Amino acid sequence: MTPRTVFVTGASSGLGRGLALHYARAGATVHAVARRKAELDSLVSEAPEGRILKVVLDVTDSEKLVAAIHRAEEAASGALDLVIANAGLGATTHARKMDWALVKQVLEVNTTAAAVTLAAALPAMVARNAGHLVAVSSLAAFRGMPGHSAYCASKAALHVFMESLRVDLRGTGVAATTIYPGFVKTEMTAKNRFPMPFLVELPDAVRAMVRGIEKRRPVIAYPLPMVAVARSLSALPRSLYEPIAGRSRMT
Repeated sequence: MTPRTVFVTGASSGLGRGLALHYARAGATVHAVARRKAELDSLVSEAPEGRILKVVLDVTDSEKLVAAIHRAEEAASGALDLVIANAGLGATTHARKMDWALVKQVLEVNTTAAAVTLAAALPAMVARNAGHLVAVSSLAAFRGMPGHSAYCASKAALHVFMESLRVDLRGTGVAATTIYPGFVKTEMTAKNRFPMPFLVELPDAVRAMVRGIEKRRPVIAYPLPMVAVARSLSALPRSLYEPIAGRSRMT
């Protein structure tokens, strides 16, 4: 069933934008959160009238983020049906050229803001015994990739956070789904200057995520060839993985 109310962060581009448009066109009321007003205005113009409510804010401002979730709950006369913590920041954080401020920013956007989004929406869902929480992690969560220590760590933290939520929510009507995308053709990946095997087109990525969310799957991982690569790498002992990864180019 199409959710009636959706709250999605990072909605101005990429996966968040694609998901916001999908649910708006399917008939849901979508609270679309992002920093960039112009991009949100463009998103609103592409959706059926009144289906997307733009929320301009920086997700690292926790107080404003929580207030926006509570306003969305009030507008929905209770808990939201679907909350998607998608806002993310990709950045190179090579150990030999480390910038602590950038590391802090990546962790705040990718981990803290995502956890705050879900935690703020949980009480109303638990009280109603219904709802669906979704967090966008990454296949990069399973190993420390060269040049991307902060990004990998942020997505690994979100992976474990969601696993614990599922443990706690067993037996309730609240679902928790973690999404692990590989490389998807978006504004974020367009900046990459390294090979991106099995690059997925955005519409294909959105379809994969929507199918998994509809089935309330605990885990959605794609594309399958890249999932196989990630599993193989995660199975390697440290003594093999680190020398191999050290010869890779991902910066």
